[in-house]
Order: sequence, then C-alpha cells, then structure tokens
Amino acid sequence: MAWNEPGGSGDNNPWDRKKPEQGPPDIDEIVQKMGNKLGEMFGGGGNNEKRNSQGSDDNDGGEGIGWSAIGFIAVLLLAIWFAFGFYIVQPAELAVITRFGHYKETTTQGLNWHLPYPIEQAQKVNVEHVRSLTHRALMLTKDENIVVIELEVQYRVKDAKNYLFKVLDPDKTLHQATESALREVVGTSNMDGVLTSERGRVALETKVLMQDIVDRYQTGLVVTSVNMQNAQPPDAVQAAFADVIKAREDKERSKNKADAYSNEIVERAKGMAGKLRQEAKGYKAQVTARSEGETKRFLSVLKEYEKAPAITRQRLYLESIETVLSNTSKVMVDLQGGNNLMVLPLDRLLGKMATTTSETRIPHQSQSDLSASRLRTTERGDDLRNRGGR
Repeated sequence: MAWNEPGGSGDNNPWDRKKPEQGPPDIDEIVQKMGNKLGEMFGGGGNNEKRNSQGSDDNDGGEGIGWSAIGFIAVLLLAIWFAFGFYIVQPAELAVITRFGHYKETTTQGLNWHLPYPIEQAQKVNVEHVRSLTHRALMLTKDENIVVIELEVQYRVKDAKNYLFKVLDPDKTLHQATESALREVVGTSNMDGVLTSERGRVALETKVLMQDIVDRYQTGLVVTSVNMQNAQPPDAVQAAFADVIKAREDKERSKNKADAYSNEIVERAKGMAGKLRQEAKGYKAQVTARSEGETKRFLSVLKEYEKAPAITRQRLYLESIETVLSNTSKVMVDLQGGNNLMVLPLDRLLGKMATTTSETRIPHQSQSDLSASRLRTTERGDDLRNRGGR
C-alpha cells in the first residue's frame, strides 16, 4: 500500500518517520555477553547458544561459566599463592622458618622457598651485624667508695633460633646482664684499681661474666668486646680526687726518674766491669805468654848448661850483674893504694852498659852465640879492670 492511499496510516511517510529512542546499555546484557565469551573459551558456549535458540530469558545467560573456568581460576590463584613462598636470604643473614608458629628449620643464604603465609613464615636475622650498647651507672667498690663507670658493649647474634624464641627481649636482657656483671666485678675491686691500673681487668672479667649470664638465659647473643669508656668519682669529690691523682702522678714521675738514674749507674758499672774483665784477660794472656817464653828460655839455657856447665855459670853470673848494674845510676870505683883523681866518662860508660845489657837479653840458642857473648863480656870486664887500675 502506498503511503498516501486513503485509509492508510500516516506512519509510512518516509519524511515524517522518527528514529526510535536509544536508552543506556543494559548491565545484565553485558554480563551475559561476558559469560558467553568465557563459556566459549572454556567449553561452555554450546549450552548458552542452545538455550538462547530455545528462547530462554536474558537472566539465564549468567550461568554460562563452566567448571573448567572455575578450575583454571583456582589453579591460577594457587600458583600466585605458592609464588609468595619464595624468599632470598642475604650472606649475613639466617632465616628461621616457623609452621603455624612453631619452629621448623633455619635456612642460610640464597634463594629459598617455604609454604606461604599463613602456613609457614620466614623471619630473617642478621648474624654478622655488630650491635652496641652504652651503660653508665654508679658502682660501689670493695673499699666502700662510689665510682661512676661508663661501659661500651659490642655484641652480635650467634643463634637465630634462641634469639627469636627463647627470650622475650634479648637486647634488654643483655643490658640487665651488663649491669649485674659490672656490679659484681667492681664490688670485688678497690677504687684506685678501677680508676687507674685495673681498668682492663675489670672490662675483661665483666665480659666473661656477661657471656655466662646470656648463655644461661639462652639469648642467642655473643659478647665480642667490652670497653671501659670512663671511670671517675662522683662530682662532689672530684676536686679531692684530682689532688690524689696529681700526687700519684708526681710519685710515679719521681719513681721513673730514680729508675732512670739507677739504670744509668748500673749500665756504667757494667761497662767498667766489662772493661776490667777485658784488661784482666789481657794481663792474664800477657803473663802466660811471658811465663811460657821464660820457660822456653830456661829450657834452652838448660841444654847449654848440660853441654858446658862452667861457661854457662859464668855467663849467668855476668848477665845477672849486668842486669843489676843497668838499673842504677851510681858507679863505684875501687882505687887501690891512693886517692888519685880520676875522671870517668860516665855518659859514655852508661850508654855502653845499656847497649850491652840489651844485647845480653837476646836469647842465645847455640854454643857459638854463647861463646861470642862470653867473649864480649870478658873483654868488657878486662876493660873495666884496666881503667880501675889506672
């Protein structure tokens, strides 16, 4: 029918036709489409199409997600949950694994895995980091004096399990152990020793006692060093104590000066003693050598005496006389029968006698040397007698 025929409706006029109004998209329809697509992906799309072809309602399209999709989502969530179980332990750390709050194991450095939370949990503890605490307190000494002591304690974790589970607060326990150990050590020491010469001993004994206490409590800590930073009397007696310290320092200074002087004297005496010992050794060697030489000379004279006793006796006599006369500057002249004035060349005579004496001191090893010496001695004696006669 034409649009302008009589009896027809005016709706067929192509120029007057109005477009249908478009509203907002239906959410249920969008959910249905998404369900259909997921169903097609995991095997549930055929049922949806069959139900749509039979004229099912739009609300029935949400049942398109199958068991396969649910299983895939469950596996994906389970894989993500398992991935949270991986953890990395640094070289200086240890990881303590607990299962439902109970200790399971301790793992070392590297990539590790455990059942994720809430089944298992990993707590990392740095066992190489050196921690420190400073303790300052008033202490009573053995001689009933009060001193102010400041300690610096360095420690680290040696047992991660005990550190986490045995004691509620291991660091606070160590602080209390420091207080207790220091009071015990200082209480058995005198004030002078604590303030001056026994600081090292106090620190060492405190360290040993602290370690014993923290081991008994199983804190998992190890004390690496204890250093006494400061030790002094209370402020009220600081001035008097300073005077005591000054007097002690003066005493030590005088003592050191006396020790230095003593060492100087002792070293000097040791040097003189060493010198005397060396001189004595030299004199001993000289006397020994002279005695050995005289012994050899006597043996050589003995041999000559055995060969010619008379000549040897005469020679020995003359040598003895020469030795005696060579040591005196006086000359005795026996004048027979008169008081004649005589002038003697004493300088020439004494010089000649000295020369003769030196010649006679030379050892004679042969009979010919002995005869020559005897001949010279006889000639000298004859000369002296001749001069005396004149």
